[in-house]
Amino acid sequence: MRIKKDFVLREVFGKDVIVYNGLKAIGFTKFLVLNKSATWIWKEAQAQGDFTVESLTERLCEEYDVTNEEARSCVTELLEKLDKEGVIEK
Repeated sequence: MRIKKDFVLREVFGKDVIVYNGLKAIGFTKFLVLNKSATWIWKEAQAQGDFTVESLTERLCEEYDVTNEEARSCVTELLEKLDKEGVIEK
């Protein structure tokens, strides 16, 4: 999976949000607000380029004191939301 190139993370009024970047943004009226862990996962996914649920889960476990099950649940939930909104490509 990859994050589509036209989506970027921005800080808006103290909140981390995903927005569509570029001229096509005129038709994109959503802001996807991320919490702290979702922001970390987004940044890690960007850093990895091509990522999987497993690769993000592993890195989340390395970075934070969470179980593999907790990390996988968090990663899966975020990726499902991003997929639903058309932010990632498989």
